[in-house]
Amino acid sequence: MADLDQALSFGAAAETYDRFRPTYPVDALAWAVDAPAPVRVVDLAAGTGILTRQLLGLGHRVVPVEPDGGMRAQLAVATPGTTALAGSAESMPLPDGDADVVITGQAYHWFDRDRAHAEAARVLCPGGRFAPIWNSRDESVAWVAALSRLLADFAGRTSVDTAPDLTTFGDDFEPLERAEFHHGTEHTADTLVGLVGTRSYYLTASEQRQHDLETAVRDLALHHPDLAGRDTFDLPYRTTVYRARRR
Repeated sequence: MADLDQALSFGAAAETYDRFRPTYPVDALAWAVDAPAPVRVVDLAAGTGILTRQLLGLGHRVVPVEPDGGMRAQLAVATPGTTALAGSAESMPLPDGDADVVITGQAYHWFDRDRAHAEAARVLCPGGRFAPIWNSRDESVAWVAALSRLLADFAGRTSVDTAPDLTTFGDDFEPLERAEFHHGTEHTADTLVGLVGTRSYYLTASEQRQHDLETAVRDLALHHPDLAGRDTFDLPYRTTVYRARRR
């Protein structure tokens, strides 16, 4: 399992997270849910409800589950009439066979995979779908690649915020399917700094290191040849979705 301090670091910045994190392409959500009519969806590790609100907007019956109290509180503020349940990927407070779909946005890499797969299978009805989804920056764009190198250096690893390569969700599930979609969000130098400020490696850093990263990101936004002189610019994403049916 990924570092617990980082996994639970987001609650202190819940309002900022809700403001700056991107939504998901509607066609990616339709592919993940894979149902012609509204169904019961568990939004696992729902965070501040970004994905929950999109799924509600598509007409689905959504049950958000989130371990972090700060994130649950922000979800309640931003999503009137919806209350997130306190729970984790490894222990959802739901009965057996309760959901048609379990979907998780930007969170699967934090899970204890074997336990999470077994718990998703328990909560899903037969034929129900488990679907992790990620927004990853499109590093085929030069300035985005430069941003990713900067963030990877800061985080101390070769890459950050990318979808993993998955091959199976275990014996309880049919073979994986994978699809990729594209979209983007508009930014300024200030909002790009705000977005970076929602990342776990930023949130768990010292104030000095946070300041250094903010300065470097702002400098890139103001002076990279692709962005210099522009008040606004598009940050492109590749959205990766995996799905598999419960046997």
